[in-house]
Amino acid sequence: MPMFEDFYRGKTVLVTGHTGFKGSWLSMWLLELGAKVIGYALDPYTERDNFVLAGLSDKLIDVRADINDRARVLEVIQTHQPDLIFHLAAQPLVRESYTTPLETYQTNVMGTLHVLEAIKTLTKPVSAVMVTTDKCYHNKEQLWGYREDDALGGYDPYSSSKAAAELAIASWRQSFFNPLHYEDHHKSIASVRAGNVIGGGDWAKDRIIPDCIRALEASSPIDIRNPQATRPWQHVLEPLYGYLLLGSRLAKEPTKYAEAWNFGPPMKAVIPVWEVAKSVVKAYGQGEVRDMSTSKQPHEARLLALDITKAMSRLAWKPVWSVQEALKMTVAWYLQYQQGDGYQLNQAHLQAYEKALKQHG
Repeated sequence: MPMFEDFYRGKTVLVTGHTGFKGSWLSMWLLELGAKVIGYALDPYTERDNFVLAGLSDKLIDVRADINDRARVLEVIQTHQPDLIFHLAAQPLVRESYTTPLETYQTNVMGTLHVLEAIKTLTKPVSAVMVTTDKCYHNKEQLWGYREDDALGGYDPYSSSKAAAELAIASWRQSFFNPLHYEDHHKSIASVRAGNVIGGGDWAKDRIIPDCIRALEASSPIDIRNPQATRPWQHVLEPLYGYLLLGSRLAKEPTKYAEAWNFGPPMKAVIPVWEVAKSVVKAYGQGEVRDMSTSKQPHEARLLALDITKAMSRLAWKPVWSVQEALKMTVAWYLQYQQGDGYQLNQAHLQAYEKALKQHG
């Protein structure tokens, strides 16, 4: 049976943040599923980003614009009349949010509202998956995972901006896209919260995998600033599969799935940053990890996990790659990305993931 029952073939899909790490993988997957993809984003971070190496600008409608440009967001959505929207455009970095807190809030909250306001103007059925983060929860450093109905919050500007975005999404859903009145507006809106994603083609600053690879390529030690911090690590394709599955369900049963969803790994994948770096070194075949933690570091949560029971029970979604398999596939991408066609490399990783899905039923 085709993936998602061939739902995406021929659909017009808008992906905001399509030049980013997750957005580029999602855009490629949608292209492989036969969708017409419109991307809306700023330029890629580097010339080695996944979006650039895969040559995606020639394979989709590539709109370079700021999500803070409300008029441009409205113009693109009205022009292309998408069937589905995946909103990923964001300022995605915790440490950067300490430097640019106002800009972080502007992008993550008002940028999200610009998309929702544009959706209001469409007269056709639209489903939208609004991407936030696992860091939107009020983190009490508890041992068990956070559920979708747990309190939202955030210590740093990034986390709190994503919590604010979740509140805004919920407000607009209740006020303007209420599932109880679907026949009046024909819009179905969900939000999704994923853990720390890893995979090929990410070169963002202050993320563990890009930091590791940059150090390894320079034959320098990998400096770890918060070695005991634990995160719910997962390969980027895991939550993207959840987003795509949810998008198809929203369109088919729009009043049943319009709510918040967690897409994280099992608890055994919640491991310390130090262990991740050591695994990267082992898979890469060389390198050294160095503890550079100090008391002067900006605050970052030390313990964070998600409860994924809801997605597993109601969407029949589940993670299929262990954290070690995810790390192995990720390092394999960085060992191969300079050797040939980036799109074909991504296709191979996507095919490996689809094979794992079938094996896990």
